[in-house]
Amino acid sequence: MSTSLNYLSAYSPTVQNQVQQMLDKNTLEKYLLNKYPSVHNVTNDKSLRCYVMDIKNQYLKKSSPLSQIKFDDKIHVINNALGLHTYVSRVQGNKLKSKNEIRIGSLFKKTPEPFLSMIAVHELAHLKEKDHNKAFYKLCQYMMSDYHQVELDLRIYLTQIDKSGDIY
Repeated sequence: MSTSLNYLSAYSPTVQNQVQQMLDKNTLEKYLLNKYPSVHNVTNDKSLRCYVMDIKNQYLKKSSPLSQIKFDDKIHVINNALGLHTYVSRVQGNKLKSKNEIRIGSLFKKTPEPFLSMIAVHELAHLKEKDHNKAFYKLCQYMMSDYHQVELDLRIYLTQIDKSGDIY
């Protein structure tokens, strides 16, 4: 039985075929659990803020401040996004006030730490690079050397969830 590989559509047919074979043989969940056996303990907005700010302070000290960092229950529904970086500018009197916010899908409250880290790194990179270009992904890799592998594994995880539900 073939499962839709929406999260892997940008990957090569070889990768898609490997994942499809694992799905067909029911070995994908085992692969993920062996590679990522446990979940993190960042389960509320306060701890998420500390977690993201630690990464920001390590790699992006001089970037714009973040006014809000939180888990968001609605994100998975919106454009199949996993996290959102928003930049809001408002005129207050004769001043222009701007705010940067990061929202991460509540789905990531109960995932392995590398998945949460990858999403945080991705959204933080948008503080410097608005578009998904070469410089953006270079910055992601600077903050997380195995960024691309974890992104692929996260997409594989999301494919598994779509097929069978949560595994953690």
